Amino acid sequence: MTNWLPDLSRGSGPVYLRLADSIETAIASGALPAGSKLPPQRNLAYDIGVTIGTIGRAYALVHERGLVAGEVGRGTYVLDRAETAASNQPDPLTLSLGGTRTVDAPLGKIRFDTTAAPDLGQGKIIGQILGEIGQEHLSEISSYSRVFPKNWYDAGRSWLARNGWMPEAENIVPTLGAHAAAIAVISAVSSPGDKIVFENLTYTQVSRSARILGRRTITVESDENGVDPDDFERLCLQQHPKLAFLMPTAHNPTLATMPFERRQRVAEIARRHGVWLIEDDLYGGMTGDENPLLASLAPDRTFLISGLSKSVAAGIRGGWVACPPHFAQRIKVTHKMITGGLPFILAEACARLVESGQAHEIRRTCIAELSAREQLVREELHGFDFTSHPHVPFIWLKLPDPWLSGTFKNAAYREGVLIDDEDEFKAARAEKAYHRVRVSFSSPKKRDEMVAGLMTLRRLLESGGAGYDGEV
Repeated sequence: MTNWLPDLSRGSGPVYLRLADSIETAIASGALPAGSKLPPQRNLAYDIGVTIGTIGRAYALVHERGLVAGEVGRGTYVLDRAETAASNQPDPLTLSLGGTRTVDAPLGKIRFDTTAAPDLGQGKIIGQILGEIGQEHLSEISSYSRVFPKNWYDAGRSWLARNGWMPEAENIVPTLGAHAAAIAVISAVSSPGDKIVFENLTYTQVSRSARILGRRTITVESDENGVDPDDFERLCLQQHPKLAFLMPTAHNPTLATMPFERRQRVAEIARRHGVWLIEDDLYGGMTGDENPLLASLAPDRTFLISGLSKSVAAGIRGGWVACPPHFAQRIKVTHKMITGGLPFILAEACARLVESGQAHEIRRTCIAELSAREQLVREELHGFDFTSHPHVPFIWLKLPDPWLSGTFKNAAYREGVLIDDEDEFKAARAEKAYHRVRVSFSSPKKRDEMVAGLMTLRRLLESGGAGYDGEV
């Protein structure tokens, strides 16, 4: 084992990226020759004063670059330069934008890292609808969507309605899913350099996309009841954000649901400081939560988004946004600019699914399946600490000591299971460690495959991390 220590004083960016670059430089200079063993992650973390998760991300990155190899129980070794594959590896920018997931998910793994609606045969229904549209709208499906039919708006109005509140049809914009809706709103109501508030843990596909657009990310503290209104007000007073992206019901990944009083305060604070709100209700519509939507409390400044991906079908890219009055046209134009336009065949299929009642029926079937699967999770992971909801396709699992989030994710990967570590959901650099992972269970086609994956995770949880300290 080498006594090498990295020089992190050079370069810029996250510590894990500077560490990975330092390792690569040391390998190129011969300071870390072929065959030498990198320091164990725990030791190096202690020596340079960072978390073991930071070391794990750096080691994973140099592994992706083809510079090192790791073996269970042996550690991480520098490869001979002649043996390393030439530059087929993703560049650091690509990796930073992609989060902690692999760029291309490998085959043969049990996927507990996606929350798309379970496959319950709805493809046949969708295929039939697509066939009907093909017969009835030959010219429309072969050209650009220049005119949006009324039923597209009516479907969105119906799908977004909840708890006695329904948006007006003139405020609806059909979109290519909830993600595209959020990015269209961010692009339309903010400018490069503007600050966007995200919860400290969030759906980071949106926060990373916002950074690509040149927006700056700031984070608000949250707890088991969602956003902390006091911290939100502090940010508004000190940072003057333009917009906040929030998930008040069934928050991803913590499953927190914001109580009524907090929703009222957040709405009041946003109005007082002129902050726009994006309310992501993608999971909320599945829960039966009776709290009012932020859109009903602050309709003058809330953009409510949802879609079909989690409870009907992800592949048809169906979504809608309900806008504050007079904003729909701006969002519609912006959505077209950033996506290239809405395909007629997909938008019409989504509208027909909703208006026929089939989308609602598929959602009920999916919820029933998710409830059964959530019960299986409770049985297979009995005795471990996790948060779940019977209608939502993931759990937020607390790891027993000495497991760390990134290390556990890597160990699960080695055992054939893909999960998400906590860093995947951090909107910005943060020192706080939650020691949790998100385990999603909607993707496996069969329940026995799901149970097999859960048994693998349980075995790892019970092993206490033995043999994985040196893993990449």
